[in-house]
Amino acid sequence: MMISKHFNQMNRRKINGPSAAVIRYDDTTGEEPKVVAQGKGYVAEKILELAKENNIHMEEDAGLLENLLDMDLGDDIPPQLYAVIAEMLLLIEEMERSY
Repeated sequence: MMISKHFNQMNRRKINGPSAAVIRYDDTTGEEPKVVAQGKGYVAEKILELAKENNIHMEEDAGLLENLLDMDLGDDIPPQLYAVIAEMLLLIEEMERSY
């Protein structure tokens, strides 16, 4: 017998705690964006805390986060995620210009 439970993202966060992934991208180097940190629960809380302390912009995208958490640290972001990453980078750039 298989028991199946479906959780929406809000319920999942309440049960498992937060999740976070960090990507690094520097357009001056020509390198692909990479996953440089990721975690769930306590580790994610620390990642989010450090981001806030250092005024690093955070973006919430459950689908993207799921993909990033499935990757190994140091992996290049796959081309199929470029469109989502590009949208985030443009949004961040616009926000930085506004400040």
